[in-house]
Amino acid sequence: MNRPIGYWVKRLDVALEALLDATLARLRLTRRQWQVLSTLSSDPTTPAELADALRPFNQASGGDAQERDMASLVRRRLVFLQDGYLTLTETGRALQAQATGLVEATRRELTAGIGTDEYAMVISVLERMCKNADRIPR
Repeated sequence: MNRPIGYWVKRLDVALEALLDATLARLRLTRRQWQVLSTLSSDPTTPAELADALRPFNQASGGDAQERDMASLVRRRLVFLQDGYLTLTETGRALQAQATGLVEATRRELTAGIGTDEYAMVISVLERMCKNADRIPR
């Protein structure tokens, strides 16, 4: 059956969320927790910088969920605050690397049979559609 793009975008979004949640649950991580670990993996970051970096991902869940996730990461000794900067512990760095490996494996499975050019084209089209939607008056 020929379905509109909105159907496929929503269906893919639901599938991606379920796959990512299941993948990260193997390590007792939520997606937001993994995003925190991934953001902190490059450099120590102030809490305000972290909040700004993760804002697009946290719009639906709000600040309370972000605070709970951060508290959980601190309790698990994966993240600590030093001199005003959030930093990964060695355990946090190892878990982030392990989670990233699992997520990358899931992404490879998800994109099996899709060529690099095809993938790039899909991303380009979706990006342009988003930009067009942003320009249309509401």
